Amino acid sequence: MQVEISVQDRFQNRVDPGTHPQSEGLESMAVSSETWEIWFRHWLEILSPTDAEDGLPLHPEENYELSLRLTDDREIQALNNQYRHKNQPTDVLAFATLEVDYPQSLEFEESPLYLGDIVISIETAQQQAIQQGHSLQIELAWLAAHGLLHLLGWDHPDDELLSRMLDQQQSLLQSVGLSAQVG
Repeated sequence: MQVEISVQDRFQNRVDPGTHPQSEGLESMAVSSETWEIWFRHWLEILSPTDAEDGLPLHPEENYELSLRLTDDREIQALNNQYRHKNQPTDVLAFATLEVDYPQSLEFEESPLYLGDIVISIETAQQQAIQQGHSLQIELAWLAAHGLLHLLGWDHPDDELLSRMLDQQQSLLQSVGLSAQVG
C-alpha cells in the first residue's frame, strides 16, 4: 500500500505574535511531513481489513492520497461556518471525497484513490494539549486519526459509536508509539 500525503502548513505563514500572543513559541510542525506519511500509511494498513459497517473498505494493493492542512483558528472557523454552519473554531474538520459504497472502476486503478482533506487548527490543538496534559504532537496525532476515520466513513452520532471511534483512535496512536488518554 502506498500513501501520498500533502501537508500544507498555513499556520506558520499566518502567525503574528502581535495578533496571536498565545501562539508565541508554538511550532505547527511538531510533526514532520515524513512522520505524517509514516503514521497515515501505518494507520491505513491497520484499517485495511476494516468491516464494511465501520467505514470504507480499504484494499492493501491500492494507493491512497489525502491532504492535511495545518491552520489557525480564524481559517478553521471560516470553514466550520461555511460547511457546518457553526461560526466558531473547532479542532479538526474532515472533507471526505468518497462515499462508503464507492463504485470500483478499472479506469482509476492506476492512480491513487483520493480520500479527502483533513484540516487541523494548531491553536485549538495546542489549547487542548495543555488542558489534557500532553504534547502538541500527541494532540495532532489524535486529531489526524479522528479526521482519517471520518474520511473512511466513520461517524459518531451517538455515544456508542463515539466510544468505538475514540477506542479506534487510541489504538491508532498506540500503533505508532504514542500513548496518552485523550478525548
